[in-house]
Amino acid sequence: MRKQAIAAVAATGALALALTACGSGPGKGGGDAKTLVVGATAVPAGEVLDFIAGDLAEKEGLDLQVKEFTDYVLPNTALAEGQLDANLYQNAPFLENFNTTKGTDLVPVTEAYLPPMGVYAEKLDDIAELPAGATVAVPNETTNEGRALLLLASQGVITLKEGAGVTASPADITSNPKKLTFKELEPAQLPRVLGDVDAAVINSNYALDAGLDPKKDAVLLESAEGNKYTNVLAVKKGDEDDPRVKKLVTLLHSPEVKKFIQDTYKGSVLPAAAG
Repeated sequence: MRKQAIAAVAATGALALALTACGSGPGKGGGDAKTLVVGATAVPAGEVLDFIAGDLAEKEGLDLQVKEFTDYVLPNTALAEGQLDANLYQNAPFLENFNTTKGTDLVPVTEAYLPPMGVYAEKLDDIAELPAGATVAVPNETTNEGRALLLLASQGVITLKEGAGVTASPADITSNPKKLTFKELEPAQLPRVLGDVDAAVINSNYALDAGLDPKKDAVLLESAEGNKYTNVLAVKKGDEDDPRVKKLVTLLHSPEVKKFIQDTYKGSVLPAAAG
């Protein structure tokens, strides 16, 4: 197993050079027929894939290589350009929107786990305690911002116009009884501003990476029931039946990985059912 961290600020050209220097996957310019190069954010995707690479992949004849990214754009760009064989970090609505806006043709292969989005605050114990005039930080990416606003709307903190969905923005707010101010920031920055805002809506991967425990620390956490934001393993269209990808799908739904997720995240990340 080899792992390389890719900074969010890296340009596409630098990314291509870095990945080429480390070797590319089979059919992508080199490597043997067992190697599968998968892009991921560090937590939980990187940790889950590292567990598979270190404990399970070799028994299946799979050389799983994990390349870590710190943002939500470069893993898809690298996959679309053929620098990765697959990636694991995003949900289906995000992937669909990415394909629409970037003109890519990436497809989900299987659901892997659910990392519920949560609202975090240093001085609150419950979302109902959010004071009038509070500043709430939200992700500045289309589907993640919509997801954050829908979470707040589910508790009546705000009201969104009818039909507002995963692409909702503050412009879609029709009722804001507490006169909240929304601060739109890069998702990775949100844990860092908790001391400067009244609350922040944070994706679980960044919350976990910052040492937050979604199950214990969130003042509001998405419900798992009916949740459509399960993270998916994605590939370029046409690669769904790649034998290496199929091996990884099987391993992602193995009892060992399910136990790893349950033991490691203790309810803050939930394993998905096979399918």
